Amino acid sequence: MDPDYASQGIDLDRPNAARTYDWALGGTANWAIDRQYGEQALKAYPLLREATRANRAFLGRAVRHCLAEGITQFLDLGSGVPTMRNVHEVADEVNPHSRCVYVDIEPVAVAHARLLLEKNGDPNRHAVLHANLCDADEVWDAAFATGVLDPGKPIGLLTVAVLHFLPDSTGVREAAQTYRELLPSGSRYVLSHISPADVDEIEQDQLKNLEKVSKQSSTPGVLRSRDELMAFFGTLELLDPGLVPVEQWRPDPTDDPDVAVRAALGGVALKR
Repeated sequence: MDPDYASQGIDLDRPNAARTYDWALGGTANWAIDRQYGEQALKAYPLLREATRANRAFLGRAVRHCLAEGITQFLDLGSGVPTMRNVHEVADEVNPHSRCVYVDIEPVAVAHARLLLEKNGDPNRHAVLHANLCDADEVWDAAFATGVLDPGKPIGLLTVAVLHFLPDSTGVREAAQTYRELLPSGSRYVLSHISPADVDEIEQDQLKNLEKVSKQSSTPGVLRSRDELMAFFGTLELLDPGLVPVEQWRPDPTDDPDVAVRAALGGVALKR
C-alpha cells in the first residue's frame, strides 16, 4: 500500500500485528515496514504462515459451531484487517440473517472493515467499532448501541489471535472477566492464542525468538502458559475437545493442514 494513502492516526513508524497478520495470509492491507517485520518474524518462527492459516480455519469452524447451536450474532474483538473468510462471510453462508459487530484498535483494520461492509454488508446486520477491547464496558455498550446485536439472545464472543498482543498490564484479564459476566446465557466464548505449552524445546526457542522480535512492533507479543490461557475462560464450561492446537479443534473431514502447528491453541466455552 502507498504510504500517501495512510489516513490520520495510522502509525507507519513501527510494524503492526494486524497488518502483519494480513501479510502472512497474503493480503494487501499492509506496508513495507509490516512486510519487513513479517520476514523477520518468519525467520524467528518458521511456522508463522502455517499458524495464521490454521488459526483462520479454526475461526471459521468455531463460527459454524456457534451457528449450529442457534447462535446467530457475533462480537469479534480484535478482529484485525479483513481478509479471507471473515466472520460475517462465514456466518452468512449458514444463516443469511446472522449479525456481526467487529471491534479493533488499529485504524487500517477499521477502515478496511468499513469499506468491505459498505460494499458487501448490511448496515442493519453488520457494524465496525474503532475501540480498545480492554475497555469492556464501553465496547459492550457501543456494540449494542449499533442496533445490530440483540441483548436478549446468546452471542458468539470471539477473541481469536489477539490476546497474545495484550499483556496483563493492559487490564485484559479484567476485561475478559467483564465480558464473561455480561454474556447472555447460552453464549459461546471463542479463544485462540500462541503458547509454548504443547511444543518441543526447538519450537519453544523459536517462539521466544518471535517474542523478542515482536518488541520492535507497536503490538509486542506475550507468551502464556496453558493455565494462564485457561484462566481467560473463568467458570465458563469448556467444550470438547478442550483447549487444543487449533487444527485439532473439531477438524473438518476435508481439512488437510500442510504441517502440524502445536503453538496455536484454541477452545470454545459455553455460558450456562
